Amino acid sequence: MCLIALHHAPADSVPDSRHAVVLIANRDELHARPTAPLAAWDDAPGLVAGRDLEAGGTWLGVHRRGRFAAITNVRDPDFVPEPPVASRGLLVRQALETDDLEHWLHRQQCDHALAYAGFNLLVGDGEHLWHLRRDRHGTTLDRVTPGTHGLSNASLDTPWPKLEKVTQALTDDVIHQRVETLPQARRGFSDQRRPEDERLPDTGVGLDLERFLSPAFIVGDDYGTRATTSVVLVRGDVNNGVDEHFVIHEQRFGPGGSFLGETRLTLPISRR
Repeated sequence: MCLIALHHAPADSVPDSRHAVVLIANRDELHARPTAPLAAWDDAPGLVAGRDLEAGGTWLGVHRRGRFAAITNVRDPDFVPEPPVASRGLLVRQALETDDLEHWLHRQQCDHALAYAGFNLLVGDGEHLWHLRRDRHGTTLDRVTPGTHGLSNASLDTPWPKLEKVTQALTDDVIHQRVETLPQARRGFSDQRRPEDERLPDTGVGLDLERFLSPAFIVGDDYGTRATTSVVLVRGDVNNGVDEHFVIHEQRFGPGGSFLGETRLTLPISRR
């Protein structure tokens, strides 16, 4: 996962909101890396996600206990962790399945995250949202404030051009109550345009690669955007007979940005 926009609306900050979480994200990856589409996992009851078939983890997933998690890498060629390095996608599964999330997060912050290369992990349950980050300076853990946020391969809300555009697009959809379809956000996440060179970040990978990676939707023969996934956590409404649930929609893409298919699922939440 390389680009995320998320609206976090806990009940104590927006009590009349039907949607506790609205998230949309692009996964950028090598097209040759084997991947399973969005589905319930047979070996992990309650977990729904796409799956990296090479290492066994995922880039974004939800759990019927009401939890969601998504991860991006940190783009920093000078940060080389000591081997062996575990797949960062395993962190998403662990965050979704652990019985005590806060304890698990603090263990990662203390020393367990040293097993991974640089990453940003967002994990929440509709009321609380955490950002766990590992980079060359160490591992940090922060509570994320209510509102709309964006995350790419730097830290939370770093003003990269593509991140500012998709975050604003999601904000527009939330304000105008277009959460069911997210038309502006989907247009933003499918945008293949590159910003001007002077607006590009300098992450140490060289200008040509910065240009290639700069659109929200990356098109390439070997590497590019593999999936666009949206997650909406809908609050229960006893008066209208609505149970708390996730709505997850994944669109999949191949080399050259070719459309490969889509999956839309509803996952009832049981917090017991």
